[in-house]
Amino acid sequence: MLTLAAAALRAPVFMVSSGRKNTYMARSEDMMTDPTAPITQDVLTLPRNAAAEGSGKVNLVGLTREALREVLIAAGTPEKQAKMRVGQVWQWIYQKGVRDFAEMTNLAKDYRARLDAAFEIRLPEIVTKQVSDDGTRKYLVRIAGGHEVEIVYIPETDRGTLCVSSQVGCTLTCSFCHTGTQKLVRNLTAGEIVGQIMLARDDLDDWTRAGEGMGERPRLVSNIVLMGMGEPLYNFDAVRDAMKIAMDGEGISLSRRRITLSTSGVVPEIFRAGEEIGCMLAISFHATTDETRDKLVPINKRWNIEALLGALKAYPKLSNSERITFEYVMLDGVNDTDDDARRLVRLIGGIPAKINLIPFNEWPGAPYKRSSPERIKAFANIIYKAGYASPIRTPRGEDIMAACGQLKSATERARKSRAEIAAEAGLGEVRIGGYVTGAGGA
Repeated sequence: MLTLAAAALRAPVFMVSSGRKNTYMARSEDMMTDPTAPITQDVLTLPRNAAAEGSGKVNLVGLTREALREVLIAAGTPEKQAKMRVGQVWQWIYQKGVRDFAEMTNLAKDYRARLDAAFEIRLPEIVTKQVSDDGTRKYLVRIAGGHEVEIVYIPETDRGTLCVSSQVGCTLTCSFCHTGTQKLVRNLTAGEIVGQIMLARDDLDDWTRAGEGMGERPRLVSNIVLMGMGEPLYNFDAVRDAMKIAMDGEGISLSRRRITLSTSGVVPEIFRAGEEIGCMLAISFHATTDETRDKLVPINKRWNIEALLGALKAYPKLSNSERITFEYVMLDGVNDTDDDARRLVRLIGGIPAKINLIPFNEWPGAPYKRSSPERIKAFANIIYKAGYASPIRTPRGEDIMAACGQLKSATERARKSRAEIAAEAGLGEVRIGGYVTGAGGA
């Protein structure tokens, strides 16, 4: 089923329908016209749905079970019925993907009318959808206030992974990451985070259908990675609540082991993430010395490698069956030497781990270049011989700027020169294709 879906994704198909599906209407005046913008294919822009904002109704998407119970009681639901009503509404929203209270047929008509008068089931709005040659889908999504984030769906033969965002922009300014060149605008709400999952399920027709039991069809969105825009642990409460909803067995029902949270190293929140969320953990590591990591991942200046590794060793879910993933982007001449590989092995000693090697995905103005395939393989071989899994991630969606480290709100794609980005990151001299910019060593 997933294999067929992946093949089908190679051709862009845009459905026009009503209800919970989005109506895709192209408007040429909304298309990206900046001649310096990256060339992408299959871009479709949708008009903004202004009616979805400012209704005055309480949006039920993103509320925890307890919060949902409270608002239902406040709207007149008898306390003795509240637990049952929470379960019913929860299943309609998160198991069946229903957005219209009138379709909640196991509720009395007058109760449905009462819900409709007080509440709404509102998601962020898909602005554009791009489909890569390899089947990857990238969505530009508009949230309340007109801000935008990007999410990515990656189909594979045995899974479908959705990369979701937790913030508009980012505070961390990691110098290899396109999102890091966009200033933080605001945190997303729990509803805006879980809404990304729901939008993707809409687009993929991945909800449980009428008369169908859960699990009868393979899940198209089977895995979630919090690796989109933003630092999840700087938006802890909203991320926690959204993931609790995603893991709830009566709704979206994803196993905690199918959810991975990626952090650049917010040390004080790592233990808390294990206790309160309990999902898999990935670390945006990328360097084996503090000097280099300070430049690549500036949060290292606050919590250095030693402090980060100490927090990881205390992670509550750490075990041989639930290893921590170390993400390591391969940057030519920066962090890809044999000595780096050997240091990495020594640093993670005693931590059940695997290392994902990520060939650098270039973006306009990027001050780095990708390590050669031969260099990446040599690096991976040293790690593998030391007893650690070291898969080399296959870049996906590069033709639509959907690969790791390439996400950035379309309206925020300010074109900066490589030298400007390098200077902001404190990189000094940067080598680009044999040429040198800046005034210091990279």
